[in-house]
Amino acid sequence: MTACRSNADVIGLRRARALSHLLAAGAALCTVSVTVDAAPPAIALLDCVVIDDNAAYNDDSTTQSQQARAAMASTALRTRVAQRGVYEVADNRPVATLIDGFKATQDLSACNGCELEIGRRLGVPRVGVCWVQKISNLILNINLRIEDTANGLVVFQRSVDIRGNTDLSWRRGVDALVDLLAPEPDVAH
Repeated sequence: MTACRSNADVIGLRRARALSHLLAAGAALCTVSVTVDAAPPAIALLDCVVIDDNAAYNDDSTTQSQQARAAMASTALRTRVAQRGVYEVADNRPVATLIDGFKATQDLSACNGCELEIGRRLGVPRVGVCWVQKISNLILNINLRIEDTANGLVVFQRSVDIRGNTDLSWRRGVDALVDLLAPEPDVAH
């Protein structure tokens, strides 16, 4: 028994074959583009320093509570920057002795290049300097300056004002400051 095909069947088969060849050719021409996100640059974030305009009037408990808040803000800053993914936060422990030596003789927020030395020793391209200026118990600001360790150029500097000298206000200030960070232009995200 021989099968007879109608013209419609033959035309349909030709169209199916043509479509099949077209799809195969299209698939061969398609290229898959995969974008690999570059790793964010590494940064050393120094501990926040408190600059208190009224330090002469503080008792020991006030000074201790401010130092505790500065430590809390430093930890929160490192955590939030790491979570944000704009920078990879370096561990400062390998240069702890160097940092302690600088702290013993000067204020790390204004040490005229010691921060760059810390960043270079850690092998990171960026170093962040944080300080909290306390004007009063009501008016404070948290500052962050990020510098390029190769040339000392400032790549980011911002300040946020906070109202109230409480743990919550300091945490909110750190959050607001980190929210201002943007990816560096040469890093693809």
